[in-house]
Amino acid sequence: MKSDVPLLSVRAVSFGYPGLSMFLGPVSLDVTAGQCWGLVGPNGAGKSTLLRILAGLIQPGAGDVFLLGAKLREVSRLQRAKLIAFLPQHPPADVGMLVEDVVLLGRFPHRTMGLFESGQDRLMANTAMECTKIAAFSQRLLSTLSGGEAQRVHLAAAFAQSPSVLLLDEPTTGLDLNHQISLFDMIRRKVDDDQLSAVVVTHDVNLAAQYCDRILLLDGGKVAACDTPDRVVTPEVLSRVYGLELVAAVTEDRGTAWVVPKHHRVRASG
Repeated sequence: MKSDVPLLSVRAVSFGYPGLSMFLGPVSLDVTAGQCWGLVGPNGAGKSTLLRILAGLIQPGAGDVFLLGAKLREVSRLQRAKLIAFLPQHPPADVGMLVEDVVLLGRFPHRTMGLFESGQDRLMANTAMECTKIAAFSQRLLSTLSGGEAQRVHLAAAFAQSPSVLLLDEPTTGLDLNHQISLFDMIRRKVDDDQLSAVVVTHDVNLAAQYCDRILLLDGGKVAACDTPDRVVTPEVLSRVYGLELVAAVTEDRGTAWVVPKHHRVRASG
């Protein structure tokens, strides 16, 4: 059951690089426990920049981010690492480490035995590997895995971190359809089971509509829409942002409509 208490709050956040005007924001939103947010928008819209601000990796030029009610900029790095797991768009895949050791890195903020893992650390890592279906190759080198398998390893490390907030930057980039859906399934299940918050940057607006509770649509750094998927992932809203004529496609099971370009071969509703 979702809670109304925000784990992550964003208040009038704006950002600009030195010598440039503020190109991102203002953005305000509340991410509550058990809730998954999708950040969508064209290339250069500011999605990854906003995610890095939420992770505390860069500071906003104006406004504030709050983590469990405390200003993120005032939270120590160690405490932030315990509470926030951040998966970048291109995590390293060629490191000479065993899968198990990569996943155990997620336990680093929680270690009580210095450089050594405790039994609890290993238990959490094993659970994360089971959740992401990589336990079978825990003793393989990360560099020997396929792109989809390697991405699940990094997701397992984020799960092993036991965060309150999970931030993912385009986690399905370069993956085939099966791996894309599998990854979103894992994220959604983790959010529901552990009542954590997730914010996912993605270019796939239809998958965002299927798996996210709320969607923030950015356009040129500005908020074009911020609402439930049925109010954001529509031809009317997306056409204005992407500059394409879009329609809602009819699916065989008559479930949630998918938004596609008008020239697409799938028959459109209406």
